[in-house]
Amino acid sequence: MDITPKIHHFDDVVKHKDRHDCWLLIHGQVFDVTNFLEEHPGGDEVLLAATEKDATDDFQDVGHSKDAKELMKKYYIGDIEPKSVPASGRKYRPPTHLPTKPRYNPLVVRLFQLLLPLLILGAAFALRSAVKKD
Repeated sequence: MDITPKIHHFDDVVKHKDRHDCWLLIHGQVFDVTNFLEEHPGGDEVLLAATEKDATDDFQDVGHSKDAKELMKKYYIGDIEPKSVPASGRKYRPPTHLPTKPRYNPLVVRLFQLLLPLLILGAAFALRSAVKKD
């Protein structure tokens, strides 16, 4: 009896991204690793950092053992709909804050950077002259 795996959409997979509900996408397969977070040898932060994207590269870079790959079967919940995955594997999210203007005029800052050393040098010569006269 062949059971067809459940097909998940990428937008649904990325919603599962915290300690209470964590899904990973690896090699086109979806894994619910929520119950594995505390057991993961690298810590739960490693798994949580791999959410919201295709974590295949992250998984391969570590070089998991055969036992680890066998253990993955326990957490398998289905496959991903390939057309739903963005080309980069991760959606671009624009920054939540807008860039701010510099507080100071760049021209004024450059002039200050140029004139401050000259002012210090002038003060040093004036002090030397005053001390030398005494």
